[in-house]
Order: sequence, then structure tokens, then C-alpha cells
Amino acid sequence: MPKTNGRRPPNIILIITDQQRFDTIAAHGYNYMDTPHLDRLVNEGVSFSRCFVNAPSCGPSRASLFTGYTPHNSGALRNNAPWPRTWVHDLGAAGYRCVNLGKMHAEPYEGMHGFHERQVVENKQRRFAEPLWTGNPHPFNDEWDKALQRRGLRRLEKEDFIHREHRFEELGAYDWWYDDDLHPDTFVGDMALNWLKQALPTDDQPFFLEIGFPGPHPPFDPPRSYAKPYLEKDLPMLPATDAEMEVQPQGIRALRDSLIERFADSIAFDPHASDENRHRQRAYYLGNITLIDEKVGEIMAALEERGDLENAVVIFTSDHGELLGDHGLIEKWNMYEYAVRVPLIVWSPGRYDANRTIDSLVQWFDIGPTILELAGVEPPSTFEALSLLPLLENDPTASGREYVFSEHAPDPILNTIQYMLMIRNQRWKLVEFVGETEGQLFDLEADPDELHDLWDDPGHAEIKADLKTRLHDWFVTSTATATPWRNPIRYE
Repeated sequence: MPKTNGRRPPNIILIITDQQRFDTIAAHGYNYMDTPHLDRLVNEGVSFSRCFVNAPSCGPSRASLFTGYTPHNSGALRNNAPWPRTWVHDLGAAGYRCVNLGKMHAEPYEGMHGFHERQVVENKQRRFAEPLWTGNPHPFNDEWDKALQRRGLRRLEKEDFIHREHRFEELGAYDWWYDDDLHPDTFVGDMALNWLKQALPTDDQPFFLEIGFPGPHPPFDPPRSYAKPYLEKDLPMLPATDAEMEVQPQGIRALRDSLIERFADSIAFDPHASDENRHRQRAYYLGNITLIDEKVGEIMAALEERGDLENAVVIFTSDHGELLGDHGLIEKWNMYEYAVRVPLIVWSPGRYDANRTIDSLVQWFDIGPTILELAGVEPPSTFEALSLLPLLENDPTASGREYVFSEHAPDPILNTIQYMLMIRNQRWKLVEFVGETEGQLFDLEADPDELHDLWDDPGHAEIKADLKTRLHDWFVTSTATATPWRNPIRYE
């Protein structure tokens, strides 16, 4: 068993939600939130205030995290693209018991991807292991499907919602329709609790436990008791104005048209929705986060009862954000802050200083080599991801990244682009649509809400040219130096 600084390697618990904005934890300054258990992680842990995902959708983002490579190097460019080998294999080889409970959105769904044990729960709405557009769909019953079937029920799909009379007022926000214990986030949380009650003691073998909550991904469906307090609160919302939408790049306007047309994730999307309906939608989304917060508290209590918290590192984060109508968009597939910036908290009292916020730029997949080094495992030399340990340990020479990047290939929703790329530093963000003359450039110091696009402003031509050059250099250089694509894909 490897040692880390003379200590037994810690138990590592990675909790990933799906589609959670960065502005959804009260202790981070968002006082409209009710998140006492996540607040505890913040107050006793280390928060990264500027963590950016490698891709603004589930599959490519998660593949980057679990491989250490950007999407264009991992090969997982969109949902349902096959994953290469993950670093979870290396944790297992080092003596860890590796367990995934809940969502991973790995492809194939049935693959182990380095874990010794997987209890899979996937998207809230998904009846096939591959979607129809791949040409190879096949039924896949996950653990939640099986639980529903035992009660004579089934997973509801968008066909169950598409003809609802008030769908354009609901905007994808629905009262949960079965018993509360069958809500997917409650189900995954309880699955984790059951595993912790039954798992063997960890004196001789530490564990890596990835808990993947399906929410707050839409449909926005908490039991009404969780949404009701938010319905009565004043919730901040960016206005979605015609003036902004009309001058957005064609790639963004086409994305909006696709979201309106496809009823994605049971959302009848209306970019001109009333403030009242947008507020209701947001309340249901935030209610789902409070539900997850409650389950996080129960998981922490179960870990403490087992005696597993004393030497543990708990990491809480999300795979990408959610627009909720801001900028006239819903969900993700774009490079606005609410899509690409996510919460990241590392909790380990006695190991790292408490109640500390790190404002350095970091990438989401940097979590991977951080976990490996915590376990006493050296990350592969070809990794593009960088360990966060120097920042966590308050190394005076650690400064984070000068630039962060995100990317997305075309998929069934983002279906009118060749490729989308983002570069961001502490002040500037540039978004390029490959092959197009349009793009986006924002001064985040002067315009943190990203309402004033400077792409065509002659006064910012120099900074635009510099960022484009750096973006292109990064893409080419990373492709030449990171080589996971040279290794055969394995589905252990």
C-alpha cells in the first residue's frame, strides 16, 4: 500500500452533480440558497472560485476528468462517444477499492472503466444505452429503472410531457410524480448510504468512492416541498433581451432555435418567457440542489459513523452549469460563465486550511491528477491536467493557470457548428466558432454578466488577435504532446 507523506492514503470521496451552476451555494455568497451541508464543506474546506469545465456537456466533460485529457485528445467529443482508459485503473493498481454509485455518463454504460464496482444510474430521461441518432440503440436498465419496475412503474420520458397543456409556462419544471424515495437524487443518495452501511472496514484498503447525482439536470423535478421556499424568494435572473439575442453569433442563435424545436430534456423552451415563469423554473432547479445538499449531509454523517472521515478527502463539484434562460438560452452547449464555471470544494480538515477560497484559474480535469497524488500515485507524464495539490497546500510558488480552455464538437443539439472553442484568463474571454467570422469577446472585469460582446470592436482588435493566437497554439501543441489516442481503447 503506498504512503503519502508517511500517512496511510486517505479515503477519497468524489461527489459530482449534473448541471449545477457555480452560484448555488449559500456559503459562497449566494444567500438565497439553502445549502447547510455544502456550506459546511465550504467553511471547513477549500473552495476554488474559478474552476472551468473542459466541455459544456456531460460526456466530454466527464471523459476529460477521468482521463486527464482534453476532449480533442480523449476522443470523447460529445455524449455517447467511447471513452479511452481512465486513471481509475491506476488507483486500483495502487490498492484502492474503486466504486461508482450513480451517474458517470461513461461510454459504454456497461463498462467498468477501472472501477471494481459500479451501481449505475444514468440520466433522468434515457431508455437506451446509445441514443437513436447513433444507429445502434439498445435498451439499458440501470439501478433506478429496476427499482421503478419493482413498484410497477417506469422512467418517464419526454414523450410523457410534450403534450402537457401548460408546458410553456412550466418550462421543464414539474412536481415530482412518484413517491419521494424514488426521486433519482434521493435514490442515488440512499444507494450511497446503503453501500457505506454494508462496505467492509477500510483499515487495510482505502476506497475511492464516486457518487454521481443525476440532478439538478432537467427536467427540474424536485418534490414540491423543496421548491416551495424558493418560490417565495427574490431570485436573481439576468434579463433575456431581444437586443442581446439579435447580435449574438449565428452559432448561438442556431443553438437557441434547436433548443426551442427539440423539447430537450422535457423543456418547452421559450427565450421570451415571462419573469414569473422563469422564476418558477429557477425555484424548482434550486429546490433540486437543496435536496442533493440534504443527501450530502446524510452521506457525511454515514462516513463519520463508519470512522472514515478522520483520514478522508471529500471533493464536491459538478460537470458543467445551466443557463436557466440567461442570455436567452437553456441548459449548456455554450461558453457563457453559467455553463462552463462550476463549484469545486475540497474538504479535509487537518490536511488543508479551513474556510479558504482560491481565486486562481483551474480546469475541471485537474481533479484527476490531484486524486492520484493524494493516493500516492504519480500521474502519467502525458496528462494535460495539472494537480491542484500545490494550491491546496498553499505553496507560495503555486499560481494556477494563466489561461483555461473549453471546447465542444457538433452534436444533435449543437448541430450547426463545425467546432466551438473558448480561451479565458482572469479578465478576458474569447469564444471562436471554427470556420465562421463571428465569435465572442468579453471583458469580464467591466462586464461580468457577458452582455456586451467586443468581437467586432476595433478598439479590442489587438487583444482579440492575441487570444486567438494563444487559443490556436494551445490546440495544436496539446494535440502534439498529449497522446492517449495512441493507446487502444479498453472497456475493462
